[in-house]
Amino acid sequence: MSNILTFTRPASPLTEIELCGWIGQASPGAALEYHRGFLALDTVAAAKRLPEEQRAELLRVARRAMWASEQELVHLVQRRLGPDCFSYLAIARPKLRQERVSLCQLLTQEAA
Repeated sequence: MSNILTFTRPASPLTEIELCGWIGQASPGAALEYHRGFLALDTVAAAKRLPEEQRAELLRVARRAMWASEQELVHLVQRRLGPDCFSYLAIARPKLRQERVSLCQLLTQEAA
């Protein structure tokens, strides 16, 4: 068995909706690159590294990824690619059988 992590990298910046869709259907061990860059700077408006709409969406994606990690749906990891450049990955966790709660239910609970 190989220890090499294979992952999906979207052709365009990922949206929060796309991240949620991936989390809901991902097989355990599947990985998705949800951002490439320097997240701590890319989400700060004063840094002006991204256009405002793209920065705001990236912030939503990053917050949703953290939420999914807190819900134990994914592991979040980083892979350093170079100076100030990282690949941010969400890796799907095994779904526990006794917890048969759908992603939709969790999102609804969060909104309430």
